[in-house]
Amino acid sequence: MSKIMRFSREYKKEDTIIEVKNTKIGGKFFALAAGPCAVESEDQYFETARLVRESGANIIRGSVYKPRTSPYSFQGIGSEGLKIIRDLGEELGVTTETEVLDVRDIPKVAEHVDILRVGARNMQNFSLLKALARVDNPIILKRGLSATIKEWLLAAEYLMQQGKENIILCERGIRTFEPSTRNTLDLVAVPLLKHKTHLPVIVDPSHGTGRPELILPASKAAVAIGAHGLLIEVHRNPEEALSDKDQALTPNQFHELVQAINPLLAMEGKRVIG
Repeated sequence: MSKIMRFSREYKKEDTIIEVKNTKIGGKFFALAAGPCAVESEDQYFETARLVRESGANIIRGSVYKPRTSPYSFQGIGSEGLKIIRDLGEELGVTTETEVLDVRDIPKVAEHVDILRVGARNMQNFSLLKALARVDNPIILKRGLSATIKEWLLAAEYLMQQGKENIILCERGIRTFEPSTRNTLDLVAVPLLKHKTHLPVIVDPSHGTGRPELILPASKAAVAIGAHGLLIEVHRNPEEALSDKDQALTPNQFHELVQAINPLLAMEGKRVIG
């Protein structure tokens, strides 16, 4: 007899709804996570966060540890950025999220930030996943660069085998032969995952396209196809961004995006809480 996986609808039929701080994700609750790719300074992070918050974001994103393809690229400001994230979360009363790269960093990241993110490069870092299974914080698990749906779900099972269920899957595009976009955004993965798993599924159209002009249509498509949320990179001045400047939206562009998807969210009966 095959083992019933904890991620499966066979194990749990109803949608998992994750509650963190004043935010709900899953079912009819929509996550609108936005902010800079990287926390560069307190001023940059706070200004961008306030602007996206005013436009309707209920989660503020921003990384302090950056896994970069080139060792000479900006690697993030490190642990000093965690205090900046914590201060913002307390001042605005908003849910925060950031990426964790190293098992040794988990305790301090979990203490300062509400939601911990596993990036695409670490989707199958099983030592990291096993360690994250022991923290209370919700986990965003991004799809690996060339991972199949099965591999992605089994990575989630590494988190769940110790009873952890507050996991959010994030489709961020996969590597294909097509060079016109940064990645190929696999939107069909969203309804397929909703059939296979009770876990919330969000979409990252920033990494999924790598092109600002495509983020709005990709976001509308993600809402229409049933995603439980979006993860979007926004910088107060993208030209000055130290990482991923070519795919960051301006705060005004993000505001226009929110206005465009709100009618679609209403049609789907989904709400942004928090």
